[in-house]
Amino acid sequence: MRWNGRVRCALVCVGFILLFSAFSFRLVYLQLVKHDEYAGLAAEKHVYKQPIYAERGIITDANGETLAANAPVETVVGDTSHLNKEKMAEAVALLSRELRLPEDEVAEKLGGDRHYVVLKRQLAQSAADALRVKLQAENIRGIYFEHDSTRLYPNGAMLCHVIGFTDFDHKGIQGVEASMDEYLHGEDGFRYIEHNRAGHEIVLYRGQERAPRDGYQVHLTIDLNLQNIVEEEIDAAVREYHPEKATIILMRPQTGEILAMANRPNFDLNQRNTARPEQMKNRAIIDMMEPGSTFKIVTAAAALNERKVRPDTTIFCENGLWNFGGRALHDHKAYGELSVQDILVKSSNIGAAKLALSLGDQKFYEYIRRFGFGERTGIELPGEIPGVIRPPQSWSKISITRIPMGHEVGVTPLQMAVAMSTIANGGKLVTPRIVKSVTTADGKTVTDFTPQIVRQVISPETSHQVANALRGVVSDRGTAAAAAVPGFIIAGKTGTAQKVDPHGGYEHGKEVVSFSGFLTADRPEFVCFVTLDDAKTSKPELNYGGTVAAPIFSRIAERAAQYLDLAPRPELIKPGASRVALTNATRH
Repeated sequence: MRWNGRVRCALVCVGFILLFSAFSFRLVYLQLVKHDEYAGLAAEKHVYKQPIYAERGIITDANGETLAANAPVETVVGDTSHLNKEKMAEAVALLSRELRLPEDEVAEKLGGDRHYVVLKRQLAQSAADALRVKLQAENIRGIYFEHDSTRLYPNGAMLCHVIGFTDFDHKGIQGVEASMDEYLHGEDGFRYIEHNRAGHEIVLYRGQERAPRDGYQVHLTIDLNLQNIVEEEIDAAVREYHPEKATIILMRPQTGEILAMANRPNFDLNQRNTARPEQMKNRAIIDMMEPGSTFKIVTAAAALNERKVRPDTTIFCENGLWNFGGRALHDHKAYGELSVQDILVKSSNIGAAKLALSLGDQKFYEYIRRFGFGERTGIELPGEIPGVIRPPQSWSKISITRIPMGHEVGVTPLQMAVAMSTIANGGKLVTPRIVKSVTTADGKTVTDFTPQIVRQVISPETSHQVANALRGVVSDRGTAAAAAVPGFIIAGKTGTAQKVDPHGGYEHGKEVVSFSGFLTADRPEFVCFVTLDDAKTSKPELNYGGTVAAPIFSRIAERAAQYLDLAPRPELIKPGASRVALTNATRH
């Protein structure tokens, strides 16, 4: 019996030891292993994590002019665990009235079981201060204010397609706001806060916070003064011709920097909620067009670069009518023998077709691709399309005669500006740039976007030959006399193409007119591309690149040259001449 008693006593002791060991293990497990998890759950019951939003970086033009900035606002939030239920009706009525929200919406948010609810974003600072006073006067607790900011665009609609905008979460949606979002957004911080029943913050988690890192500043290549010139001239063109859409691009050919870019229709960035989808398209990079005769610079450059012809080589242009592949090809005038140079000056379709035939399908296609058509240019803007360039195996019998004059191809306005820049800069394909640099707020460089040469497309000699021919286009004997600027030598090319019908074929009586040129012809400072879709002229015979787009180029070029302080040459100014020789502009 004594031995059995000892056994029982020992078993009881062992049981107590195991029991207390289990309690001790559980206590250690909860205190050490599960501490963070349960601390977090406890914090969720009494504490909420308040975000500290990073200030979004500003966007400026090349000269430091602000294009996108921030305005301080408040976000109104409610903590339902701190709301006095007896004051609920008064709180709903007050908040609904001051925040201009439906009462049932406010009541639903405050009546839920969530501790943290957003009632109103982007409330102006003055309105937030007024609401604070009224909440205190009514002794309504549980409503708090978080500092935030909203995006402000001081120039309204100017550069709307380039800059883009942000959503409520400060995420870039379009334009540079979207493409450079990783630099502009910054890194949000946070803090944990707790309030007592009186609504005062308890500094229990002080130290558990992370300061935000504000976004970087993005500096564009855009010059706001040149942009203003382009905006004024495109608005004037819209008032005069009422086109369905229009695009103008100003570009520095040596570096690829975009100095100005404008599209119509457009919209006000500060009123974007009222904008229609058609107004929000950056047509410079997402619209596809048949370029018409501006594309002949590619045809001529390819034939000259392959040494199939020289500038003075003559080609018989069939007196204006040529049957090829069972189809007729017309010129706008009856030409006999034309030099390669004059094929550009007179914009002969037949001459351009014969230049392409001298190259052959495959070689001609290679040069089209070398000029960058059929691929994205790489500009720092979202949504760019590559266009459509079909390979030779899918060409018809007559494609080799239609593509040289800018038909059967789909290109963007920016691609045409880049192609003309290739002629202007000595034959180099340069990646167009809209972003100049990214810096911190104190000016330290984060990223610098240097010019990128993609490839040498044609030789400097060939580019000089084509540029020299394009001088003749902007003369009394060419198709773009109206593009002339007194005191300067201009090189350029007109384009007129029937508008493509989405259902197939072409729309009768509707044209896409364009002009692409550079100033000066010998030392290019900028390339300017102008295009209008379905311009309304008083007479159909006036709706040509030389009569509609060329004068717009002339006005922009003259004003841009004056702004850039480019000195005109007095010997090039005819005594008594008007600003531009508009009266002798020829059609095409």
